[in-house]
Amino acid sequence: MRLAGPLRAAVVLLLVGLTWLLASTVLRGDGTSIVGRFFFRGANEEPTAEPKPHRYKCGLSAPCPQKHLAFRLVSGAANVIGPKICLEDKILVSSVKNNVGRGLNIALVNGVSGELLEIKSFDMWAGDVAELLKFLRPLHEGTLVFVASFDDPATKMNDEARALRGAGQYCGIENKSPFEQRMKNSKNTNKYEGWPEALEMDGCIPLRAAQDS
Repeated sequence: MRLAGPLRAAVVLLLVGLTWLLASTVLRGDGTSIVGRFFFRGANEEPTAEPKPHRYKCGLSAPCPQKHLAFRLVSGAANVIGPKICLEDKILVSSVKNNVGRGLNIALVNGVSGELLEIKSFDMWAGDVAELLKFLRPLHEGTLVFVASFDDPATKMNDEARALRGAGQYCGIENKSPFEQRMKNSKNTNKYEGWPEALEMDGCIPLRAAQDS
C-alpha cells in the first residue's frame, strides 16, 4: 500500500506530460513531434491524385484497331457554330482553321494510305450544284469522303449529286454508309429556332487493301 501514493503520482505526471506534448503539437501545427506524427500523420499526407482518363485519337472512348482510322464529325449548329472534322487526331475542318463554308464541307482521304487529298466546301443555298458534281464525278472506289454540313446543306442538292455519292465511302450523309447520320428539319424537334441540333458521330473506319482500291 505504500506504493499506491507514488504510483498514483507517477500516473498523474505521465498524463500531464502526454497532455502537454499533445497540446504543443496541435498549437504548433508542424507535426514534427513523435506524438504529432502518431496522431496526425493522416492529416498531413498528400491526397492521392486520381488517374486521368486516357485520351484516344479524336476524343474516342476507345482506341481503334490496327489499319483503322479514328474520326469524329460534328455538324454545324444552326448557322452560327461551324462544323468540325477530325481524322487521326488531326483537325481537318473547323472554324478555328478558317476553312468552313456554308453548305457541305468535304474532306477527301485516300482509303488505302489515309493521306488527306483535298478539302473543299460547297454552298448549297446560293451556290451552283454543278461545282459539287464536278468535284464528285472523278471519285473512284476506295476514296473516303468525310462530310459535315453547316447552315443549309440540301437546297441545291439534286438526284445526280445524291447518286454520285456511291463513288466513294461516305461519312456524314445518310443512307450510303454505316457511318452516316441525318436529322430532319422539323418544327416539332428543332433545338434552335428553325434549325435542328448539331449531330456528332465518331468511330473507326478501316483502311482498304491496295488491291481493293
